[in-house]
Amino acid sequence: MSTTRRFARAAAATVAAVTAATVLAACGGGDDSAAQPGANASFNLVDVGFAQQMIPHHSQAVKMAALAATRAKDPKVKKLAAQIAAAQGPEIETMQGFLESWGEPLAPDMADMDHSSMSAEEMAAMTSGSMPGMASDDDLARLSAAKGAAFDRLFLTLMLEHHRAALEMAQKEQTGGRSEPATALAEEIVTTQTAEITRMSKLQKA
Repeated sequence: MSTTRRFARAAAATVAAVTAATVLAACGGGDDSAAQPGANASFNLVDVGFAQQMIPHHSQAVKMAALAATRAKDPKVKKLAAQIAAAQGPEIETMQGFLESWGEPLAPDMADMDHSSMSAEEMAAMTSGSMPGMASDDDLARLSAAKGAAFDRLFLTLMLEHHRAALEMAQKEQTGGRSEPATALAEEIVTTQTAEITRMSKLQKA
């Protein structure tokens, strides 16, 4: 059985427990604590944040990897990019399934947040979904315009930074998450992307 199917099956097994926890929370009254996972819920806010942040992070990696098919020169870079897309595409679907089963949105709801103390730059970062390791619009434009060896160099530079940030996000989920399927996915991300970082570092030196 593939890793993705194992995660998806494990995620599906949590739906009943999550539903029951939600019903119990709703019956407990109208206080603010009902808006957060209860102490006995099968997930917590760390799990939710992990999925909500990793989905756009993975989506950008898949977008970057897709460019390599026609723009990369080194066959090893093309192969690596294809493997990144093949791994992270299904992981996105798995994390979307987590959020759906938990009754959580795909992105955090900022409508009720206090933005009065935020700078314009901070507001722009939040609304654009930017986070550590994410390539900027300028980076993506340069990558889309590059070809051959220049593409390979820029792709490896951007993807290495992207992967290192993903490792930090996944490691936080491993230590703070409650959902077993989510922490298992985080472990798989750490294993896979650590190996890919090693490969990319070697390609940079070749």
